[in-house]
Amino acid sequence: MPQSLLLSLLAGVAAGLVVAAVFMVLYTRRQRRDATGVLGLARVEAERLRADARREAEAAKSQVLLSAKMDTFKLREDLEREIQRRRDESERLERRAEERARVQERKLEEVDKRERALSQRESGLHAREGEADRLAQEQRVKLERIAGLTGEDARREILQRVEDEARGQAAALVRDIKEQARRGADREARRIISMAIQRIAAEHAAESSVAAVALPNDEMKGRIIGREGRNIRAFEMSTGVDVIIDDTPDTVIVSCFDPIRREVARRALEALIQDGRIHPGRIEEIVVKVRKELEAQLVELGEQAAYDTGIHGLHPELVRLVGRMRYRTSYGQNIYDHSKEVAWLAGMMAAELRLDVALAKRGGLLHDVGKVLTHESEGTHVELGVEVARRYGESAPVINCIHAHHDDVPHESAESVLVQAADAISGARPGARREAFESYVKRLTRLEEIANEFPGVEKCNVIQAGREVRVLVTPDRIDDGAAALLSENIARRIENELQYPGQIKVVVIRETRAVDYAR
Repeated sequence: MPQSLLLSLLAGVAAGLVVAAVFMVLYTRRQRRDATGVLGLARVEAERLRADARREAEAAKSQVLLSAKMDTFKLREDLEREIQRRRDESERLERRAEERARVQERKLEEVDKRERALSQRESGLHAREGEADRLAQEQRVKLERIAGLTGEDARREILQRVEDEARGQAAALVRDIKEQARRGADREARRIISMAIQRIAAEHAAESSVAAVALPNDEMKGRIIGREGRNIRAFEMSTGVDVIIDDTPDTVIVSCFDPIRREVARRALEALIQDGRIHPGRIEEIVVKVRKELEAQLVELGEQAAYDTGIHGLHPELVRLVGRMRYRTSYGQNIYDHSKEVAWLAGMMAAELRLDVALAKRGGLLHDVGKVLTHESEGTHVELGVEVARRYGESAPVINCIHAHHDDVPHESAESVLVQAADAISGARPGARREAFESYVKRLTRLEEIANEFPGVEKCNVIQAGREVRVLVTPDRIDDGAAALLSENIARRIENELQYPGQIKVVVIRETRAVDYAR
């Protein structure tokens, strides 16, 4: 029983396997048939798509060819229109050229006609000139016979008259031109200078070569002199000044031409009087201390002057020299204040004329820097100023401002001229300077001598304290035109030979008198 069952089971399994195999074979065949059908459909679809793409490509190609043909046709039309336009333009230009040629030919014909007419006129003129020469010759002979003069004498007389007339007209024209230029220049100069002066309020102090020191009592005079004069001798040796002790109550005079030494002595003496200890050792100590303080103050004064005038980059030694100007005077005018004023005036005038303001101010501040060295070195203050400016690296325009402010060399810039003008304005202020009586008399005498040396001058008078020269001339020798030239020549010679503050006016007076007698 179990064996038969096993066999039956095996038979059933085998039958199942056979059935499964049959189903698998049938299924595989069916799948193949389906795949073959799909592949055929895909091939048909691909052929259809290929045919559609071919048709679209042909249509696109046809469209491109049509568009290209249309563009070519359009370009051809544009080209034909441009060719036609240029052809029309060329024809128009040819017509204009032909018209111009015809006009030119007509003008040439007119010119030929005029030339022929001119030739005929020239022939007639030559004939008339010959006749005129003949008549002039006859007239000349008659005039010589009537006047008793040869042709050469008459020619010289006529030429002399023409020359005198031309000279008079030229002198009058020169006078008129100079007067017009002078009025315009004077008006503009007055405006600029008055504006610059109005903007400055400068103080002027006349200083001398002595300084007075007040004493608390007359007993202090004996202490200053010391036993057998040792204190005063020590003081004079240390400071290099002269101490004058006279009967003036409560006052001691310190005298010295060097203002720095005089200031050191004055301060040292005041310090000794205040301290009360006066002996040679203390005197030397106080003098050294005061000298150091003054040197420091000089630097501060120089820096303050540079700050006030707006000048930068000065060498420290130049700053110290500018500070030393505070204790230097010229004709009683303080050089420190004078230099600052010149810098301000020159800068303002440069600003009005649209020039270099910094250069004008720098040249104005340093133009008299050489005056603080005249007690120590040989040479004029101009030469010393140029030397020290060149030594401490100042530029050539600044050096020219220093060198030319007294016309020692030609001016190389307009700023240099402004510095000279500002220097004259500052020195010519009323009360700014004083002049020694001897030099004043010499200057007036020299002014008269210069004017009297010119031919035709009858008399000369100097008035207004040497600010005006009036010259009387002989009317027979000097006419109106020559009078204007004479005033100019006298003024130029005064400029070249004399030194003076401000300006000097030269007036030439020509008087004509007609005298007759009734008998």
